[in-house]
Amino acid sequence: MKANTISRKPTGLSEKSSDIVLVIFCVLILVIVAYPLYYVLVASVSDPYDVFAGKTFLLPSQFTLDGYKAVFADDNILTGLFNSVKYTVIGTVFSVVMLYLTAYPLSVKDLPGRKFFSIFFIITMYFGGGMVPTYLIVKETGLINSMWALFLPGGVAVGNMIIMRNFFENSIPKEMIEAADIDGASKWTTFIKIVVPLSRSIMAVMVVFSMVAYWNDWFTSMIYLPSPDKAPLPLVLRNILIKSSASASQASMISGGFAELNKMTEMIKFSSIIIAALPMLVIYPFVQKYFEKGFMAGAVKG
Repeated sequence: MKANTISRKPTGLSEKSSDIVLVIFCVLILVIVAYPLYYVLVASVSDPYDVFAGKTFLLPSQFTLDGYKAVFADDNILTGLFNSVKYTVIGTVFSVVMLYLTAYPLSVKDLPGRKFFSIFFIITMYFGGGMVPTYLIVKETGLINSMWALFLPGGVAVGNMIIMRNFFENSIPKEMIEAADIDGASKWTTFIKIVVPLSRSIMAVMVVFSMVAYWNDWFTSMIYLPSPDKAPLPLVLRNILIKSSASASQASMISGGFAELNKMTEMIKFSSIIIAALPMLVIYPFVQKYFEKGFMAGAVKG
């Protein structure tokens, strides 16, 4: 008896149609994510009155650089920029080194006390002493008004450390580590010549994470660095905006010049956002491919 053959037509979208739908979806997501920053950029070079009137949806209106001129007219802006670069570079190097020194040992299965140390680190993610005890510790250790107050209290980001530990466990070939041990290489030699070169992708991820965190951190500096000459760029921009807002408020009560000063405050606000975000936006494309590869390899355990 001959079996009946049933011809089946392909169902669903074709491969080409699926690619078109996926591209359209990605473009929509890109627009949703990128437009707010683009809008801030357009608003920073437009007249604030036109911004409020909705005339800067796509293009600048009454192009002006007065906001940027007002920001860079402050004497502390270059000092703040230099401080931010210094804190970001030193803090990033310090944080990445500390992550390596904690994550790699915890990835070794036969490390004595491995479970205890892992639990010890994880507990700090959920419980902390709070701002006041931390401030008292920093004060008693003599770190007030020292840039090391920005690095030492939070030198190890536990979430990042767990990502790196998973990367070492799943992406570093154990055969290479064993071969190095058989050849007589010390633990330190194995770490420097095998582990570090093979983990450049996850290193790029941690560098980006640390750079963004230190570059945008103004609150820690405000608490621990009272000297104005040690303030980073975000804190300087915040102070400029506060002074401008205070001037606008005083003008409304004294001379009736509220409108113009409030206009300048809005321009400074948009310009400050662009100035603070621009360095990270410039750096990110150069490490994007390492960022994506390292993040996926370190975040997925399998």
